[in-house]
Amino acid sequence: MRGLMTSAWRRNFLFVIWSEYMTPTEPTESAAAKPPLITPTFVLAWVANFCQFLVFYLFVTTMALYAVESFGASDTVGGFASSAFVLGATCMRVFSGWIVDRVGHKKAALTSLAFVTLVAVAYFFAHNVAVLIIVRMVHGAAYALTSTALMAVAQSVIPHERRAEGTGYFALGTTLATAFGPAIGLLLANNIGYTTLFAVALGANIVSLILALVLRYPAEVSSEKPAFSLRNAVHPNVVPIGLFMLLVGIAYSGVVTYLNAYARKEDLATGAGLFFIGYAVTMLIMRFFLGRIQDHKGDNAVMYLGLAAFVVALLIMGFPTNDVMLVVAGACTGLGFGTLSPACQAISVRSVSAAQLGAGISTMFLLMDLGIGLAPFGLGPIVAATGFDTMYLILAGLVVIAAIYYFLVHGRFPKAKGHHLSFEEGK
Repeated sequence: MRGLMTSAWRRNFLFVIWSEYMTPTEPTESAAAKPPLITPTFVLAWVANFCQFLVFYLFVTTMALYAVESFGASDTVGGFASSAFVLGATCMRVFSGWIVDRVGHKKAALTSLAFVTLVAVAYFFAHNVAVLIIVRMVHGAAYALTSTALMAVAQSVIPHERRAEGTGYFALGTTLATAFGPAIGLLLANNIGYTTLFAVALGANIVSLILALVLRYPAEVSSEKPAFSLRNAVHPNVVPIGLFMLLVGIAYSGVVTYLNAYARKEDLATGAGLFFIGYAVTMLIMRFFLGRIQDHKGDNAVMYLGLAAFVVALLIMGFPTNDVMLVVAGACTGLGFGTLSPACQAISVRSVSAAQLGAGISTMFLLMDLGIGLAPFGLGPIVAATGFDTMYLILAGLVVIAAIYYFLVHGRFPKAKGHHLSFEEGK
């Protein structure tokens, strides 16, 4: 019976893929009739954004150890030296959208990239742990503004009818940085030295800045200079889907924060090492399908797939027996969280006017970052009281709750079922 069900599922999946991408379409739906997606502006913004995320992941696995080894800091202080970045980024998210919308995409991108490059230089002169923590916090703030500005630039040249597809392609930079950044960071720190690590990070920031200088920015859609308000900081149209990503971010934080410790406890270090390879490979493959499916079939077509995959990943992590299971969990996490994040970014952008792209993007990132950044404070006591396996089962339940919440605030409405409204129609 199980074999028959598996076979039937496989045939249905292949039929969907075939009908979506291999079946000839009418001339009006031909590729030639579609507005261009891959433009020079999009590509240069993509590379600049990739460099920023690469720097983030170069440091995310090395800063805690750097503080301990270089300055004799305790593990707690070392951990704070690493997480201070998130604190700075979260604080800046409150203002980054408003800044981008007020000064314009070009000024915001150039100024923030120049600043983040200067901050990269400061790592060479951080000679004690207190200064390192300050540098990390300022770096996080600059990164938050930079990522919002570059995302706004890319979104401004993505055709509305290809929004999810373009957002998915843009998120490929994050996928590649996630796959290779931590490994490169550890390789440089452990085998060459932290000075070289800082130099590579500085070089990546310089590349981003140069690309931003030569990038052709689209004309600003509005000359309005919005005053700062709660709506500019946290856009009400994006809050519902942002709160959904906050819940999903909590679950994702439980995965990335405790994966290594859990793997060591269960003697699954090899599986943990390959976890993010499975994660990245799955995301990389599905990016070429899921964005187009979301644009053509609606948000629900990919959101429920992502939710189901993420639940499966967390259930597997609750009962791991070998390294292969952890790799499978990584692949399911890539299909799960790796689908939900860009899909919700596309939903967020569609929820605001073109003049409020910055506010929409920053609201989404703010709430997701809050979930990822604050989750360890609540999950730590759960791990201490119940163990890692129970924690992952609890997080699986949380994702189920997130799925119910998604249905109530978005999934049950026509716009989530493929009946997308234009900005003008949606107002």
